[in-house]
Amino acid sequence: MFTGIVQAIGQIESALPQSTVYRSQSERDQAPWSDQQGLRLLVAWGDLDHSDVQEGDSIALNGACMTVLRPDEHGFAVDISRESLDRTTGLSEPGAVNLEKALRASDRLGGHMVSGHVDTTAPIVGLDRIDESVRLQIALPAELSAFVTEKGSIAVHGVSLTINRLVDEAGPQGETVVSINLIPHTWQSTTLSQKKVGDLVNLEVDPMARQVARILERLHGLGDRRA
Repeated sequence: MFTGIVQAIGQIESALPQSTVYRSQSERDQAPWSDQQGLRLLVAWGDLDHSDVQEGDSIALNGACMTVLRPDEHGFAVDISRESLDRTTGLSEPGAVNLEKALRASDRLGGHMVSGHVDTTAPIVGLDRIDESVRLQIALPAELSAFVTEKGSIAVHGVSLTINRLVDEAGPQGETVVSINLIPHTWQSTTLSQKKVGDLVNLEVDPMARQVARILERLHGLGDRRA
């Protein structure tokens, strides 16, 4: 679990097909892997305090939970599956990434409970400077609109943020447009400052809202069958 409080900006330095990592050249020649394989990412720590990070620990990259492999003073590796690649953005090639170590039971819960399981990617449809802050607007797919509310929480590229306003069916394809205020610290301390209108971001809605919706859906279905 995570809190959505980004601890550092790291850097994906390389993204290699897993076949180059796990198979010898002779094996690849005999049975080449398809394009559906995952990737081995090499990630630099940036300013992250990694003194307590060990192999096998969880770490969030742009909000996606990954397993730390071969950590050293410079950085670490992760294996990212094709499933994760298909559901996220910003993890398939070199570039800056938001980093957060997994939550410990004794840590402060500064943001909200974030699972690190990205629900979808969505486009930025507005990015406007308003005095000292920045208004970020994202077109949330209609199927996720039931899980967000004004003053509720959402994780954007791994950053825990509060929804200031939402308008249903306001997007170009009938999406719910959520408006978020980014204070200067958040703008300067995350990769959101590198985004522009049209860019995709990773989204995770509040997992508790998802769970409540699932319970109500199942109870309603059971009630219909009993009637």
